[in-house]
Amino acid sequence: MRGGSDTLADPASPLTATGNLRRREVVSRLAEGSSVAAAMLAVAVLCLVVYGVASRGVGALNLDFFTKSLPVGGSAPGGGVLPAFVGSAMIVGAAAVIAVPAAVLTALYVSEFAGPRQAGLIRLALDIMNGIPTIVIGLFLYGLIVHAEHHQSGFAGSIALSIVMVPLIARSTQEVLGLVPHAMREAADALGVSRWRTVVGVVLPAAAGGIITGTILAVARAAGETAPLLILSSNSGFPRVITNFFGQAIPNVPILIFTLSEEPTPLGLQRAWGAAFVLLVVILLANIGARALFARSRAKMGS
Repeated sequence: MRGGSDTLADPASPLTATGNLRRREVVSRLAEGSSVAAAMLAVAVLCLVVYGVASRGVGALNLDFFTKSLPVGGSAPGGGVLPAFVGSAMIVGAAAVIAVPAAVLTALYVSEFAGPRQAGLIRLALDIMNGIPTIVIGLFLYGLIVHAEHHQSGFAGSIALSIVMVPLIARSTQEVLGLVPHAMREAADALGVSRWRTVVGVVLPAAAGGIITGTILAVARAAGETAPLLILSSNSGFPRVITNFFGQAIPNVPILIFTLSEEPTPLGLQRAWGAAFVLLVVILLANIGARALFARSRAKMGS
């Protein structure tokens, strides 16, 4: 040793905080505090939105609101918004029927059969689909379906919402399939089970809860979409329930809210807030239920 400064430190001596360590602690605390503040801000914004919609919309809710139709013109007192809720259920239900098989099969191919290159390209395509503005989807289908048939229809709206739902369901299904233990696949391979039978009989049942969760979240997202329906199924009159799904525009809740909010009367605006409150409650309950179902499914797969 050339001097006291070159002597080895005693490994048994306690560590002392240096300037670099203290700076890192300060940065870590600032980052943690910023994250907590951002999370609290997001929760506060959600609470404000829920409170604002609820305070304005609860007054419009009664039995007639859910069981009757609006008067002709929508400005007279009385009546309800039953046709719009029935129409939304038809449009979103048909969209789910179209989207779920396509999305699940896509996720199965990416997770179980595709090579790394093909899987990467499909994931990229799904991410791009998820980022496309819904108004662009509506314009595309307007030229493809509405312009060709010379009329709007609930079917065209369902196709648009199914395009919105496919990437959401496919990506969530991929994540759930990745949580299925590889030991289950290896056990099926050891028994001589073919690959497709393993997927159908082992992998899919294990991931069913997560797939249902992703579907519920996608349905909740699609139920509130307005832009594509404004172009493809914008029935501005809501006198009755319409069942001609392929032949004309179907009343639906987002277009109802938009139409009533444009009325110059306070009654129309109150009805718009009431419909918005009901739609918000449905979406919140669907999201909470889906998260609880996913947590339960993940716990089962991890056990």
